[in-house]
Formats: sequence, C-alpha cells, structure tokens
Amino acid sequence: MTRPPLTMGGARRLRDELQKLKTVDRPRIINAIAEARAHGDLRENAEYHAAKEEQGFAEGRIAAIAQVLSNAELIDVSRLNAAGRVVFGATLELYEVSTEKEVTYQIVGEMEADIRKGLISITSPIARALIGKSEGDQVTVDAPGGAREYEIISIAYV
Repeated sequence: MTRPPLTMGGARRLRDELQKLKTVDRPRIINAIAEARAHGDLRENAEYHAAKEEQGFAEGRIAAIAQVLSNAELIDVSRLNAAGRVVFGATLELYEVSTEKEVTYQIVGEMEADIRKGLISITSPIARALIGKSEGDQVTVDAPGGAREYEIISIAYV
C-alpha cells in the first residue's frame, strides 16, 4: 500500500479539524442525543435520528482523518529542490488562455484538496498535466468540462 502524500500545512489543518471534532463537535452531539432521548419515544423522534446521523458522520470523519494522518507521507514543500519543475506541493500561478485570467493553485494530497482555497489534488487532471513542467510551458488539460489551456507563469515552493 502506498502512503498518500500530505503537505505540512495540510497535516496541520487536518490535526486542527480532528481536534475540533473530538473536543467540540463530539460532546455537542452527545448532549443533543441525550436531550433528544429525554423527549421519549425514539422511533418517531426526528431530533434523535438527526443527532445520531450527525454522530455517524462525525465519527466517520474522525476515523478517516486519523487514518490519513497515521499513514501519510509528510512533505515539507519549502525544502524541495525541484529545479524549477512542477512537483507535489508546488504553488503555481497559471494563465488560463480561454478566459484570459490568472489563477493560483497549490498541488496537494487528496485529503487536503479544496478548490475554493486553490488547493488541487495531485490526482486531478490539471495536476497530472502540470507535473514535471516548467515556467513558461503551455499545458492542455483534458478536464471534465472540456480541454483547457494554461501557461505556467511562476512556480513557488512555500
């Protein structure tokens, strides 16, 4: 089994989320379940069922994060010597040719990816197309929405 890559920042964010789930969310859910139980018949108690469902989600997330943190290969991006090439953890400034806009992405592990924050998974089509490229290279990405062309403006390892 291969160890999934994880940036140091991603590991920190996952540890923070795990801490919040264990110390804030879990006790809140337990209290909600206890309060719903006090209302009587559990078969038709929507509050109880909602709280149990939330508990299941939270416990599943706790287990998933704990598993990733215990098996991940932590990579300190600032120590990479990639000789100006796009590698895992690199932060890229790209020019999207069709929209004439600049976008910034960091290539991260699957568990830490969040497109709204500019964090794209190493397994995404755009990351796979960019790996190994250098500044100034143009890349065509076969994305689910169709082919997109990007030019790499800059690469940083932060």
